[in-house]
Amino acid sequence: MAEYTKKDVELMRKAIECGMKCTNVESAYNVGAVITDKNGSIISTGYSRQYPGNTHAEQCALMSIGDGPNKALLPEAALYTTMEPCSKRLSGNVPCLTRILESGIKKVFFGVKEPPNFVDCSGVEQLIKHGVQAVHIKELEDKCRQLNRHITA
Repeated sequence: MAEYTKKDVELMRKAIECGMKCTNVESAYNVGAVITDKNGSIISTGYSRQYPGNTHAEQCALMSIGDGPNKALLPEAALYTTMEPCSKRLSGNVPCLTRILESGIKKVFFGVKEPPNFVDCSGVEQLIKHGVQAVHIKELEDKCRQLNRHITA
C-alpha cells in the first residue's frame, strides 16, 4: 500500500471530525468522509445519516457534490473515509464502493477496515481490483475506531 503525507493525516482528522457529527445508532457505524480536489482542497464532506434514508458518509459527501461544478473534479479527487467503504449493504442501498467507482475517484484513504459485525466487507480489495489506490492511515486507526464505541460486538 502507498505511503501518506502529513497533509493526508490532517485531512483524515477532518473526516474524523465529520464522523463525530453522527447520531449513534446501535445498528450502524459512525463514519466521516472528506473529498478533496487534486491540490488537497476540500470540495465536500459527509457523515453517516447526514441525509435521510440510511445514508453513509461517502454517499453523503458525493451527494453534496451532486451534478455541480465539483463533479468534474472527481476523477482527480481523493476521498478520505474513517472506515473502509462498504461493499455490501443489508438495506439494499447501493454500496459506497459502487458509488466511488462510478464517481471516477482514483485514490481512497481509510482509517480502519470495516469490522464484520454486520456484513463481510471487501471494499479495500475491490477498490484495488478496480485500479483505485487504497491507502490505510494506520496512525489514526484508534481515533477512527472510537467513533463506533457505541456498537457492542
